[in-house]
Amino acid sequence: MTNAHLLLLSSSRAKQTDYLSHAKEMIKEHLGDIKELLFIPYAGITINYDEYTEMVQTALADLDIKVTGIHSHDNAADAVRSAQAIAVGGGNTFHLLHQLYQHELLAVIREKVNSGMPYIGWSAGSNVAGLSIRTTNDMPIIEPPSFNALNLVNFQLNPHFTDYNPPGHNGETRSQRLAEFMVVDKETPIVAIVEGTALKFSQGKLSLIGPEPGFIFQGGEKSDITPDTDLTHLLG
Repeated sequence: MTNAHLLLLSSSRAKQTDYLSHAKEMIKEHLGDIKELLFIPYAGITINYDEYTEMVQTALADLDIKVTGIHSHDNAADAVRSAQAIAVGGGNTFHLLHQLYQHELLAVIREKVNSGMPYIGWSAGSNVAGLSIRTTNDMPIIEPPSFNALNLVNFQLNPHFTDYNPPGHNGETRSQRLAEFMVVDKETPIVAIVEGTALKFSQGKLSLIGPEPGFIFQGGEKSDITPDTDLTHLLG
């Protein structure tokens, strides 16, 4: 995957900012001279794909980027093959992965990304970039053929990470949930990224970017990641 060019955002918003506004400079730098973006809206459930695509187009309009929804193409795989760059939006990770399987896109996307096509994901779109979706935060509203995902990076992701527990709430924290994963899978790392931050892989280097630290869960341990830390060792 040395040719891959990935921007894996935790979220589409940071705090009270407008849609994708906190990420625009990251997206601009990531795409460079590319001005056409193929958008995959399959994680959208309570918003239709046309509306979702328009949201992204509006958010990126001042970057002079043309956004096209993959659903507007007759053949989704051919759309990926001809794309200059792709973005995969957030929503429900199970539905997103189900649709990627239905349209037979996993191998096509993986091949294009590994050949150098820029990939941008946020939330669910970042989740599917990992080995599997076993560390998503979403409800399994639909059952994909497998939890195995794009495998653009060979670890798990957990976007929107927070350990906030409202007063009086007796459910598990996110760290407790991820600890459960570590019991059944002692080897695979989970990279947890908080809102406003992203993982970036470019020129053979993986790092955390943004204003906040992240966390690695592996082998029963939780460790901090500071911004700009070289995480390339996680790729094996």
